[in-house]
Amino acid sequence: MFFQGFLYCQLNAEIHYYMTEKQTLNRIKSALADKEKTNLWLAEQLGKNKSTISKWCTNDQQPTLETLFEIADILNVDVRELLVSTKK
Repeated sequence: MFFQGFLYCQLNAEIHYYMTEKQTLNRIKSALADKEKTNLWLAEQLGKNKSTISKWCTNDQQPTLETLFEIADILNVDVRELLVSTKK
């Protein structure tokens, strides 16, 4: 019983960590700034709501892989420039 309780608490702690820690996974905001473009401009180019673009730029949500490639094409950058490197 103690072990089950321990595992339950451990799992809840890990879930809480991942839900509260916002990871920066994309660099869309930086890429837009580099190209002197706005969220609204990108929303118009993609036919998306500006709040969707805002969520991507703040890393609250992530675009699909297909959309990420579309963004790279629109900004004329390599798709890898839109991702945060996993190499330190």
